Amino acid sequence: MHKKKSGKRSDPLASDHSPIDILSSKLSRRWPAISQAADFSRREKQKLRELLANQNQSDTSIVAFGSLARNEFNSGSDLDWTLLVDGQADPDHLTLARKIRQILKRNKYKFPGPTGIFGNVAFSHPIVHAIGGEDDTNRNTTQRILLLLESCVIGKPEAYDRVLNTILKRYIVDDSGLRHSHAGGFRVPRFLLNDIVRYWRTVTVDFVYKQVERNDGWALRNAKLRMSRKLLIASGILVCFGVNDAERSIRDCMVGKQGNYSPLLKHLKSKFAMTPLEILAEVAVRKKVQHEVSLAIFETYNRFLNLLAQDDIREHMQKLAPDMASKDRTFAKFQHLGQEFHENIVSLLYHQDKGLRKLTEWYGVF
Repeated sequence: MHKKKSGKRSDPLASDHSPIDILSSKLSRRWPAISQAADFSRREKQKLRELLANQNQSDTSIVAFGSLARNEFNSGSDLDWTLLVDGQADPDHLTLARKIRQILKRNKYKFPGPTGIFGNVAFSHPIVHAIGGEDDTNRNTTQRILLLLESCVIGKPEAYDRVLNTILKRYIVDDSGLRHSHAGGFRVPRFLLNDIVRYWRTVTVDFVYKQVERNDGWALRNAKLRMSRKLLIASGILVCFGVNDAERSIRDCMVGKQGNYSPLLKHLKSKFAMTPLEILAEVAVRKKVQHEVSLAIFETYNRFLNLLAQDDIREHMQKLAPDMASKDRTFAKFQHLGQEFHENIVSLLYHQDKGLRKLTEWYGVF
């Protein structure tokens, strides 16, 4: 006697493999530069945990951002980090940050850029409580959004976890649309989505400001804006859109006067724990995305990481001035990759899965 098959389809992502590995298997294609960068990043994270093992206080966490958090680190990468403080101001915090800088300098890690956002102390209070207010500076917005989209903790996680939970709680609980109504039949955390989009606009405007203020690193920043920054924002948008497709217990947990935000908070936190590439791979596996589009996105990004891993190319892009870029072959390679990546990200959002297209049309501009 044959057993009756269950009507419930198995989840292709219900395994211990990363979404990138699953997509790679599905497409029968490997991406060596992506894999090598991820392996290098994991080794560096472990090295940093050992180097900074005793550099934590009860109210602090050492947090890494940038390429290390995205699992895209290489020997030429800057190390973007912050000593995140979730407690009262204490002179010892500055002393601790200086000690961390000294340890990293002795071990020849490249220092963050000159803006002062990284390599310093960041306090949780303005990050959490100044969302959208007059005190929500570009720096504050950057710290908050990158904590969600592009961060990993080095060492003690307690302060980091508390801050992440509180940020997400603000975005959820303060979003009355999640509790009372949902436009067009959708349920999307619009408060969170709008802040992610606002950060993207801030990054693009800031790029022009830096171009006027200083030319060093212009070409490299241009390439990263077209690729890794765009990847980051696309992943955040997809996480927000993904709430609409989540289980009913998660999607509708806020409905009614006695709404419970905990399931949605847990869901969002689990998604933001993934790297941006993992988020895109998960969407490509779950949604009706043409293999050609998924393949193009990851092939393009693999070539991008391969170029950045070459010291001579990275140094060339770091020194290239804007007035020389139009005739430069290396810059042209990055431009071509950026254009191809852009076209396929747009295709993913607008021309593949019907549900994604409707969400993008409804929330993409307004």
